[in-house]
Amino acid sequence: MSHKISPELQELISGYQRFREKGWRTERERWASLKKGQEPRVMVIACSDSRVDPSEIFDVSPGEIFVVRNVAAMVPPFETNPGHHGVSAALEFAVQVLRVSEVVVMGHGMCGGCKAALTQELHGAEPGQGGFVANWISMLDDARAPIAEKLGTTGREAEKAMEMAGVKVSLDHLRTFPCVQSKEASGRLKLRGAYFAISDGLLHLLDEETGEFSPVQ
Repeated sequence: MSHKISPELQELISGYQRFREKGWRTERERWASLKKGQEPRVMVIACSDSRVDPSEIFDVSPGEIFVVRNVAAMVPPFETNPGHHGVSAALEFAVQVLRVSEVVVMGHGMCGGCKAALTQELHGAEPGQGGFVANWISMLDDARAPIAEKLGTTGREAEKAMEMAGVKVSLDHLRTFPCVQSKEASGRLKLRGAYFAISDGLLHLLDEETGEFSPVQ
């Protein structure tokens, strides 16, 4: 087994060394306090896309936000069938154990997962050949139908509509969880939809009454 460090890993190690010299040393008291545990007030559900790191976008310190990232920033609906429910487990932990007061679902521009949901280019693929992704983004099938009918399945306008619709789908699914339902009803938990536009770096927030996203001023 070779222990030669690849150029890619070396970049990460160099970044770690910069973090030790700058980030960790300057936030040493913060890191020390985190040994006692974490108390984030906000959970952010975002896409795994390497361009949309919530910690960078929101410029937060360690321990401030509890983050879950996956393809297309999706939340599956509440279900109790056997399986490995990663997002559901993280949500349950954040809401029930950490008692976060807000959950933010943040979609983004140029999302490959939403584009694949729109084009259905992975439809029918076998697991390991795109099938896992296809099954995951099938949660967007119902939202896709009216978009495809009105705007087609290609082009930036349709893709953006799909990206924003994905945020709404995840918010709807969040509200199928009993713990979310009860805490939102009592005012102990707020849900928020957001959208980060990679092209211009603008963050948009969803007004659920109008269904429209507006840039943060």
